[in-house]
Amino acid sequence: MFKKRSWRAAAKPREENSDEEEEKTPEINPERARRKTFDRAVNLLAYKPRSVKELRERLLEKTWTNEEIVDAVLEKLKEYNYLNDENFARELAASKLRQKPIGKRVLKQKLALRKLNKETVDEAIEQAFEEAPEEEIIKQSVTKRLRLKGKPETREDAKKFYDYLLRQGFSYDLVSRKMREIASKDFDENE
Repeated sequence: MFKKRSWRAAAKPREENSDEEEEKTPEINPERARRKTFDRAVNLLAYKPRSVKELRERLLEKTWTNEEIVDAVLEKLKEYNYLNDENFARELAASKLRQKPIGKRVLKQKLALRKLNKETVDEAIEQAFEEAPEEEIIKQSVTKRLRLKGKPETREDAKKFYDYLLRQGFSYDLVSRKMREIASKDFDENE
């Protein structure tokens, strides 16, 4: 069958892609492009905090900007302290730990997804776990799981519980220790 075209589309003949079309894109004044890029960057940062690499990628999506303008805008944002990867990583790590009890491994993955460099991620994780040690965080996770599912009765339930804690990003040693505490009934949910 034939595709229906709107009357507007029918009134206008289709243009073929050509080199002339690429030349038709208007050249924008460099100062206007810089101002427009800066405004877009501020709007993107107002919507949600971003890393330098994330913001760079978003700004370069637009055709009216280039790397030189984006670099200048990023430097200006750093000067105004609107853009700081170290602060961003620390705040994001603390926020993720407040939302849900997770271990170092999962937190590291979540921060790496935000295109932060490895050193910044490692520093943010160390600082986050200084404020709230991993022992306390796994205790929160275990308490919540026990409250929802009860104490594991069978070997299969214990394995599921064990795997759950590992998926939350806690280390093998820490999970093993907590599971032994639960099994020996030394774990008190009300502590």
